[in-house]
Amino acid sequence: MSQRAGGVSQGPYAALNLGVAVGDEPDAVAENRARFSAALGARPVWLRQVHGVNVLRLHAGDDSAPPESADASCTTDLGVACTVQAADCMPVLFTLRDGSAVAAAHAGWRGLAAGVLEATVQALCALAPPNQQAGPADVLAWLGPCIGPRAFEVSAEVLQAFGQDPAAADGLRFVHRPRPDGAPRWLANLPLLARERLQAAGVQAITDGSACTVEDPSSFFSFRRDGVTGRMAAAVWRR
Repeated sequence: MSQRAGGVSQGPYAALNLGVAVGDEPDAVAENRARFSAALGARPVWLRQVHGVNVLRLHAGDDSAPPESADASCTTDLGVACTVQAADCMPVLFTLRDGSAVAAAHAGWRGLAAGVLEATVQALCALAPPNQQAGPADVLAWLGPCIGPRAFEVSAEVLQAFGQDPAAADGLRFVHRPRPDGAPRWLANLPLLARERLQAAGVQAITDGSACTVEDPSSFFSFRRDGVTGRMAAAVWRR
C-alpha cells in the first residue's frame, strides 16, 4: 500500500497522490502512477470505484481501461496488480493460500454493508485451479489502513445499513457520541465490521493493518480529515 511520500504532487495532494478525479494536476498524477507501477514491478489496473459490489476478473494481456465500474478485482495472471484506491475507506487484499489467485476490494461502509467483501471472496475462490477446489478457509485477507474507530462519526443511516437499531446500538461496533448540539451520532468501528463480515463468510486468516488514516496526516491522505486531498492505493499481484 502506498503512503503520502514519494510523489510530485503539491498542496493538499502532496506528494504521492494516485487519484485522477480529485482536482490534482494530471501530469503530476501520471508521474505518481508511473512511480507506483515501477515500485510494484507489475501493472496496476485502476478501477472506477462506486461503493458497489462488482468484482472484475483481470487479464495480463488486456491493456484497456476497465469496461465497467467495480470496487474489487481478481486475477490468476502474472504481473497484473489488483488495485484499489482509498482515503479513509478500507482497502482489503486477498490471496488463496497457494498463491494461485489474488484479489483486492475497496470497502467503505456502503460497499461493506452491501457485501463487497463476500463477493470478492466468492470470486477469488472460483479462480482456484481446475484440479482443486477452494473455499473461504483457503483465503488470506489483509485489512489496510482506514478511518479508525475514534474518528469515524456516522449517522443512524449507517447503523441501519448494518442491521443495527439506533435506539439500541451495539456499543462495541457503534459507540453513541452525540454532537454538542444534541444531533445523534455514533463512532463506527470499520475494521471490526470488516473482520466480522469476513469471518461470517468463512475467512479465518485475517491480518489487520491497524492504522487510522485520519490520525496520521504525515503518512495518509484522509478525505474525512481534509476534504480536498489525494488518494492512496493498495495492490496485490502474482509474480
